[in-house]
Amino acid sequence: MAFLEPSGPQGPAPYREPSQSRSAWLALANDIEPEVARYFLVSARCGCFMQAARSLNIKATLLRKRLAQLEEQLRHVLFIFQGNGLVLSRDGQLLQAQLIALAHARRLPVVEQPLIRLAVAEPILHDILGRDLIALLRRNASVRLEIISIDSQLSLQAVDVDVVLWLSDADGPTPGPSFPTAPPQVLARLEYLPHIAKRYSRLTTRPDSVEDLDDYMLVQWQPDGQVNALQPWNTVVAQRLAAVVQVHAYSLMLEMIRCGACIGLLPRYMGSFDRGLVALPGLLAEPMQRQVWLAVKAQVQHAEAVQMIVELITSTFEGRREWFD
Repeated sequence: MAFLEPSGPQGPAPYREPSQSRSAWLALANDIEPEVARYFLVSARCGCFMQAARSLNIKATLLRKRLAQLEEQLRHVLFIFQGNGLVLSRDGQLLQAQLIALAHARRLPVVEQPLIRLAVAEPILHDILGRDLIALLRRNASVRLEIISIDSQLSLQAVDVDVVLWLSDADGPTPGPSFPTAPPQVLARLEYLPHIAKRYSRLTTRPDSVEDLDDYMLVQWQPDGQVNALQPWNTVVAQRLAAVVQVHAYSLMLEMIRCGACIGLLPRYMGSFDRGLVALPGLLAEPMQRQVWLAVKAQVQHAEAVQMIVELITSTFEGRREWFD
């Protein structure tokens, strides 16, 4: 691509005087494909090909190729590099002005992106799905996504969303969302165990019975106290007269286990998510398990955008299958 580079200590190469009048540039602007015009205007606004590509939801290589073709078509250099920044040449500035004027004259509508509402159980959002959602936003800056955290059965019943990811206590999806959905699918079965930070416990001194827990502070995420499937742990916590703390923030519970020498109940996969945490099997005689369920609203307005989110979720769980096996 014919972008001008800085020419050493003398600074950037001087702009080439535009060879066309404003009326000539207007004629040239009229001949540019609307998609290419949009690529040019977004790149000019962002001053960065990578950011512009994210906003357009295309690859940066494709963006630069189309802009290079535009320069060849117009026989003018449109962008130059100044230091670490990308700016328009004088020809580029003239083209930008004419394209903006044309856009106003044609009253081109803003391309509205569909709003997708996603509700996710708080532990799943924090431990499993959050990173891939952030990666999605890095790739596609034009996405309109509302993410709702579910921390209890009550909050699950209160939502009305396009896609929902929740935890159930039994072998079925009930109780599930209150709105009609397509048949839900189970993504994983989670086993729950008490966890402790490795830094606060040597292998030879880790507790291996309920009685050994008397020497440790216990921490519980308050919503877990209402979960029937976790009753063996909840009973231990309820019987405590001292050395126990209840928290309403899932992330705070994790920090208290990591840094506060506390023992708390977490899914067994946590050892893969955070190598500094270790499970304590054998403390409780009864197993504690829950299931992760995914469902899509029965009638959605933007099926393609919803399917993109569903595929992201299922791919994330498939990629972490060893966590659950």
